[in-house]
Amino acid sequence: MEDKNFFSELEVSVRKSCLIDNQLFEKFDVKRGLRNSDGTGVLVGLTNIGDVVGYKKEGDKVIAIPGRLLYRGIDIEDITQGFQKENRHGFDETVYLLLTGHLPNKEELKNFSEHLASLRALPDDFTKDMILSMKGKDVLNILARSVLGLYTLDENPDSIALDNMIKQSLNIIAKFPTIVAYSYQALRHLYKGKTLSIRHPQPNLSPAENFLYLIKGDCNGFSKLEADLLDLMLVLHAEHGGGNNSTFTMRVTSSSETDIYSSITSAIGSLKGPLHGGANVRVLEMMENMKKNIKDWTDEDEVKAHLLKILNKNANDFSGKIYGIGHAVYTISDPRAAILKAKARELAIEKGRLEEFELYSLVEKLTPEVFRIFKGEKSTKVVCINVDFYSGFVYACLDISKELYTPLFAIGRVSGWCTHRIEELTFSAKRLIRPAFKNVYGKHEYIPIIERQ
Repeated sequence: MEDKNFFSELEVSVRKSCLIDNQLFEKFDVKRGLRNSDGTGVLVGLTNIGDVVGYKKEGDKVIAIPGRLLYRGIDIEDITQGFQKENRHGFDETVYLLLTGHLPNKEELKNFSEHLASLRALPDDFTKDMILSMKGKDVLNILARSVLGLYTLDENPDSIALDNMIKQSLNIIAKFPTIVAYSYQALRHLYKGKTLSIRHPQPNLSPAENFLYLIKGDCNGFSKLEADLLDLMLVLHAEHGGGNNSTFTMRVTSSSETDIYSSITSAIGSLKGPLHGGANVRVLEMMENMKKNIKDWTDEDEVKAHLLKILNKNANDFSGKIYGIGHAVYTISDPRAAILKAKARELAIEKGRLEEFELYSLVEKLTPEVFRIFKGEKSTKVVCINVDFYSGFVYACLDISKELYTPLFAIGRVSGWCTHRIEELTFSAKRLIRPAFKNVYGKHEYIPIIERQ
């Protein structure tokens, strides 16, 4: 039986031992969260992979500029427009670009896609033992333990030779959607009383189509536009520079030369944290609350008043946060959000949810103004929507369960994780990542136990 007094006293002591005066961070010039005083990130590495641009620096001034995202130097807008104009899916092409640094020709893309498709299936015993037999109430948790389980299937799991890292990366990228789909099926069977449906991956389908097939069970159960939107989501989430929390976690653990399965599991653990992943779920919940409490979704004054209530902690979850707004790097605009918004409108029309989409659009329009009112006219802070603002709406239109929102992010981002690992371990000047912490606890004498109070 748990002793409440014991844990209460222990909690008091632990809490006291963790207290640090905030003024000490300024005194010792500590970059909390690896952020400079002006909000920009502390430069800790170099990369050839992705570039996230949201501001420029002129002397000591940080100047907001329209956001840009580049994969291997190519603008994400050009990448998405490229494959969309050709009426095809672009995730495999994006993975190839991230790994190799150049776009594949038709033959290279065909061979690459076929190879990835051939790796999708999981061994029957693995599915039974790692996913179905072991209960789990969170898809990311099941994914993490399953990735660690893949270590046991690898004949050379600890090798960091380049050819081995490439093989491991392709195998993991290909299997991620299958593991996520099976994990979700197991979860809904165990905890929601639904029929357990484990389907074999289809090599003739694109990654987006195959995932929809695995969770819906019928190639006719989703439209072309639905598959196009999911493919676009995977592309937009594939990479976001080395500074985002999960990718940085991947690089930190990889720098120790641990195996890829341990590193990816650490990145999944980072993504599972609510400050990194899952924002689109909170956006969806916020908008559901708004739909219930706003009588006229087209009335700007009513919507504005409700947004002010949210900021004043008088509405929604009383956190004072308008979810899906703001970003660590992007200030004026998030290019991923702009790309997604255009296709999301098409999907809203197809699904008969245009009125709901227009409410999202109105919130996007009004929030910067409401934020200025809340902060005061002297405030210079610029805010914009981020990719999470519309992604939850898109997943809802696709009839995808909330339990899959962040795992779908992982399906896209694992390609970036793997690429950053390979880059980290092939640097000519690679070093174990080890930042410094200054101890401010002070010196204390050891007291014999008979003298302690």
